[in-house]
Amino acid sequence: MPLLFSLFINISMLYLEVAILGEYHIYGGNKISGEISIAGGKNAILPILAAAVLNGNISVIHNCPRISDTYVAINILKAIGCEVKVDKNTIIVDSRNAGNWEVPVEPVREMRSSIIFLGGILGRFKNVRISYPGGCELGARPIDLHLKGIRQLGAEIIEENGFIVCKATKLKGARIDLDFPSVGATENIMLTAALAEGTTIIGNAAKEPEIADMQNFLNAMGANISGAGTDNIIIKGVKNLHEVEYTVMPDRIVAGTYLVAAAITKGNILLNNVVPQHLYPITSKLIEAGCDITIEKNIIYLDAPERLKALERLRTHPHPGFPECWKGKYIYKK
Repeated sequence: MPLLFSLFINISMLYLEVAILGEYHIYGGNKISGEISIAGGKNAILPILAAAVLNGNISVIHNCPRISDTYVAINILKAIGCEVKVDKNTIIVDSRNAGNWEVPVEPVREMRSSIIFLGGILGRFKNVRISYPGGCELGARPIDLHLKGIRQLGAEIIEENGFIVCKATKLKGARIDLDFPSVGATENIMLTAALAEGTTIIGNAAKEPEIADMQNFLNAMGANISGAGTDNIIIKGVKNLHEVEYTVMPDRIVAGTYLVAAAITKGNILLNNVVPQHLYPITSKLIEAGCDITIEKNIIYLDAPERLKALERLRTHPHPGFPECWKGKYIYKK
């Protein structure tokens, strides 16, 4: 199997060897230094691709990360009847002829975050049948908040044999207060409510930048949504959406990972195509650890000291706190 990913960066003297059996041999002790442009966010592109179902039209999406999860999402779009073309980092989705509201089992079990298609398909067709993430309906389920919110919008939900079936004669806006600021639940409710009658207010909404990115994408196709990034998101339902061209935000987790990698190896790095304010929770801690950081527009430069300072305290927390590592397959395709 060929090497499936490239660091896209000049890594001074750092040697990585991929063995035939899939092992990585890393010979450390050298600085990570260089310049790199950050690709589009994994956790931004997936809800945006789900949202492309809603307009029943053409969506041209730029700066898409070429990773396995993106291709799984593309397969879901094709399975429900969308035409999809990929040109390097641009994805063109034509959802005009989409009509199948049953999501295949395989991609849902391959990628747990495929549950985000629940809201997009339900919002468009008023019906959706999708497997539980992982195919299991037993025990505590992180999608309970998704289902609770969608019920409040008027959908009937039947849970049977590892599947979720949602049906709605009419979707109508409601006040929905989340028990926890769940990113996925916030996004699924936004997608379901975009074409619903009336106004939906999501209280205790998640504040991640990827939610604001999806809001901007939906608004660019004619939706009326405000408040993303705050505790309350307001969705005023519209009757129709139109074609759209949009550029996905850069991946803040990937950018933060590169910064930390350079810091711990006493290196220096220049990141292009970043949104600095998305990275403040990370850069503030790196500065506290003794790194010299320069920020200009969409560029961040980090120069690490010979010895990092110990941090008094570091805890992960939902945005705008220090981000935790998100699970996903970052397999870059040539």
